[in-house]
Amino acid sequence: MTRACDMGWVGCHICGAVHDEQAHECRNCSAVLHARTPGSLQKTWAWLITGILFLIPANLYPLLSNRILGSEEGHTIIEGIIIFLEAGNYFVAIVILVASLVIPLAKIAIIAFLIVSIQLGWNLSNHSRLLLYEFVEFIGRWSMIDVFVVALLAGLVNLGAIVAIVPGLGAICFALSVVCTMISAQCIDTKLIWDRGVEDSHE
Repeated sequence: MTRACDMGWVGCHICGAVHDEQAHECRNCSAVLHARTPGSLQKTWAWLITGILFLIPANLYPLLSNRILGSEEGHTIIEGIIIFLEAGNYFVAIVILVASLVIPLAKIAIIAFLIVSIQLGWNLSNHSRLLLYEFVEFIGRWSMIDVFVVALLAGLVNLGAIVAIVPGLGAICFALSVVCTMISAQCIDTKLIWDRGVEDSHE
C-alpha cells in the first residue's frame, strides 16, 4: 500500500488540498501543513478522560427532577431503568439502558482500544480499525437521545407550582460527557491507522 507521504505529497487537514511535501502553508486556506496532525493521540486521550470524568457524576446525580405540588423528587439513570422495569415498561427501560449506558461505555471503550492499538502497534488489520472508527462515528449521533428527551419534557411539562420537570445535574454532566467523547473521536488522525499497517507490512 502506497501512502501520499511516500510519494512526497501532504494534504491540508483543513480543506484537504494536496501539496508537495516541501510546502509549509496551504495555498487555499493558509493553514500550516502537517503530514500527521500534531498531538492527535494526546488530544484524544485528554478529551476521552474528560468525558469519562463527566460520565461518573452523570450516573450519580439525577438526570431529571419532578416537582409536584412543591415536593421535588429526582432519579438517576439507573433508578429510572429500575422504575420502568418494575412498571413493566421493558421497551422503555431497554432504550434508556442502551442510550444512557451501553452506547456511552461502548464508545469510550472503542476509542480507548483504537488509541492503545495504534500506540502499542497491536496486530490488528487496518480494515478492523477503520470499521471500529466508523462505528464510533455512527453511534455518536445517537448519544444525545437522553438529553433531547429531558429538554423536551422540561419544555412540555411545566404547569408552574403544580407540576414541572426540570433537568438535573446528571443531564448536564451527561451532555458534557457526550460532547467530550465526540470531540475525542474527531481528534483521532485516521492516517495513523494506515501508518501502522505499513509498518507491519515492512516487519
